[in-house]
Amino acid sequence: MSSSMSETFAAVDLGSNSFHMVVARFEDGQVRIIDRLKDMVRIASGLDSNNNLTEDATARALESLRQFGQRIREVPRTNVKAVGTNTLRLAHNGNDFIRRARVALGHNIHIISGQEEARLVFIGVAHSFYNHEDSTLVIDIGGGSTELVIGKGFQPEVAESLYMGCVNVSQRFFADGSISGRRMRDAILFARTELETIEAGYRRIGWDVVLGSSGTIRAIADIAVAQGWSEEGVTRDAVEILRKRLVSAGHHDKLYLEGLTDRRKPVFAGGVAILSAIIEALELEHIQVSDGALREGIIYELVGRRQNQDIRESTVADIALRYGVDREQANKVATAAETLFDQVRKRWRFDDADRNALLWSAQLHEIGLGIAHAQYHRHGAYLLSYSDMPGFSRQEQQNLSLLVRAHRRKFPVLEFDQAAPDNREKVLRLAILLRLACVLNRSRSYVSPPEIKAAANTSSLSLKFPEDWLANHALTRADLEIEAEYLEAVEFNLKFG
Repeated sequence: MSSSMSETFAAVDLGSNSFHMVVARFEDGQVRIIDRLKDMVRIASGLDSNNNLTEDATARALESLRQFGQRIREVPRTNVKAVGTNTLRLAHNGNDFIRRARVALGHNIHIISGQEEARLVFIGVAHSFYNHEDSTLVIDIGGGSTELVIGKGFQPEVAESLYMGCVNVSQRFFADGSISGRRMRDAILFARTELETIEAGYRRIGWDVVLGSSGTIRAIADIAVAQGWSEEGVTRDAVEILRKRLVSAGHHDKLYLEGLTDRRKPVFAGGVAILSAIIEALELEHIQVSDGALREGIIYELVGRRQNQDIRESTVADIALRYGVDREQANKVATAAETLFDQVRKRWRFDDADRNALLWSAQLHEIGLGIAHAQYHRHGAYLLSYSDMPGFSRQEQQNLSLLVRAHRRKFPVLEFDQAAPDNREKVLRLAILLRLACVLNRSRSYVSPPEIKAAANTSSLSLKFPEDWLANHALTRADLEIEAEYLEAVEFNLKFG
């Protein structure tokens, strides 16, 4: 691998309206965008009445991802991240799509929460704006959701993701392409109801600058400038004029505006309605347009991880502090787990992401004690399933939850059987290592466990202790015997001596 390619990064954004890919190179401490690809796949319109992605929508998406995959074939795998947003959060058959999409793209697809999407959008916009002094309101109207974030520098302070986007609002109010004054008013009223719970709080916090990102706001800004309604960006007056032009046209096929592409026309009215509602709710006069968006945020996040600036570390530390975790015990369990991990890594085909998952689960395995001692592993799993965890995708968060759920007592076979088949075996093995690390440190002694040699096979693990150690530690031997019985439930053989 060449040194130049080792510093190349790629971000893939599987948005509800468009798929985007950005390829960037990190040189001399700076991120330089070297390629952009965009495909208006519009998968949000491919959700049927049961929220399943249709085969036609899936086929369009997979073909787009195959093309993206060809472009990034030479980029190091650890430097690529692909994320799915609102439509894939909603799709009931999302796991099946992700499995097929991974093959098409050649990389894993991470489904992120609305809060995580908002955070990454803000990071992408903040890096493109270069203003660290002013408080900034960032607005991103996507195909299936709209993100509104207030922050300063690169740090978001409040972030919301609302279930309204240019595709789903257009489908709801302008499905046949007709645009009337009544339909536009109804669409704006719907968007206002979505904004109702946040508008007072946002106005109270306040901001100095308003920035819009992504396709809808950019398209509106391009039209406003081309028509002479605005000198730069988007103004309240320009949006009002545009809204009247849409109603006057009467149908999206009759919209003829410089800067508006034929492919955007079917979802344009919904986007205009959402922006109109935001302007009304937050009393905005002018919105500047940013070059940054979600995909740029992903790039900067990837670069940060390469430089040991991983927000997930801070997230884990914050959660541990919030629930009063015994840091000394957590560190002992993490050390024991890592020692076992290093010995079986090659045989079980673990990678650095697996190491992170194991160590983070060790740091968090006792957070449920902050709720109650009884069944605390279940409480901990619940907290990890439903907490906002900046930096984590849904899959990563659920893996942590599953590891914490499985770290003690009877093995939760049913939960593992419900996990994605291609993920089950790896997480199960990580759970076994975490369980053993907990067993070895169950006494919470100040004395570290002995040096143990571990040898793994497909469905077995052998632990070799120093001579006479187990004979002198009868409780640990008894714990290991019980653990061996527990692991029989997943057809795993634990041997020790």
